[in-house]
Amino acid sequence: MQTIHVLRHRLSALAVLVAIFLFASTPVRAASKEIIELQAQVQQLLDNVQRIQSTLDTRLGVIQHLAEQTADDANRVTASVTALQQKLSSQNDALTSKLDVASGQAQSLNDSVDELKSRISKLDKSVQELQTQLQNIQTAPQAASTSSTPAAPAAQSVPAPAPAPAPIPAPVPAANGSATDATVPAAPSTADQTPPLAETFQAGLRDYNTAKYEVAAGEFQDVIHYYPLDDLAGSSHFYLGEIAYKQLKLSEAVKSYNAVLEGFPGNSKAPAAQLRKGLALLEMNRRDAGIHELRTLIQRHPQTAEAAQARTKLNAMGVKPSAAR
Repeated sequence: MQTIHVLRHRLSALAVLVAIFLFASTPVRAASKEIIELQAQVQQLLDNVQRIQSTLDTRLGVIQHLAEQTADDANRVTASVTALQQKLSSQNDALTSKLDVASGQAQSLNDSVDELKSRISKLDKSVQELQTQLQNIQTAPQAASTSSTPAAPAAQSVPAPAPAPAPIPAPVPAANGSATDATVPAAPSTADQTPPLAETFQAGLRDYNTAKYEVAAGEFQDVIHYYPLDDLAGSSHFYLGEIAYKQLKLSEAVKSYNAVLEGFPGNSKAPAAQLRKGLALLEMNRRDAGIHELRTLIQRHPQTAEAAQARTKLNAMGVKPSAAR
């Protein structure tokens, strides 16, 4: 555009210089035919210069219009990109919240599966006990009939006297005056005082979901105390860690998560325990330890929802999900 303006000014200046030169070098009296022709040529040159200027002005206007259209298009593209970025950000937030919900649902499903496994194991044990009792019941009459069969007499023998009948216990008067047998009730055994495993764990889970954390903690501790080697004890350690985490007792939470990871590495709560342990360490300003736990989770359980959350957390911190080798 600037080149066009310079060219136009140069043509105008050239035409003016030619006209001045011709008029200055020609005497006033020498009005000949050649001078008239030169003047006509100069006039024609001036006309051409004006036409060129008009053409340049027209093209300059077109260029300016195109530049304005290009600027408008660039603004529209910028607005579209901004709207797309906002949409992607909102979709990312929605996806993150859905992942959190899915993770909670997966945990509930794992709890239900654990409870079902425990009930099946308990049912198998009951069936085995019933089979053992049936075998004992069937074996007892056979042994009694065998012992009561008389042997063939080798010689005449003197019949033995019949055994004396057992004394019948005398009735003892009750407090209300009625007679009862003098039988002392057996003391309750220790096994009767042991709380049932599945029911106790399920009660703790219900109290945990309704935010009755103190009651739930007691029930989970009962599971751990009476059934320390059962898989539900590992799940109970996890929920004790969750309760401590919600109460901002981060050190206790880390200990409970460690109990899951070290004592029950195959438990379904192990990925969640490692994720929560890493997050707790980060909140305790133990950055390196927290990053190590999240990377270990991604390495051990790469296809789980907890690993996806760990990747999202590390990316938000500007840290690579995998350690550099």
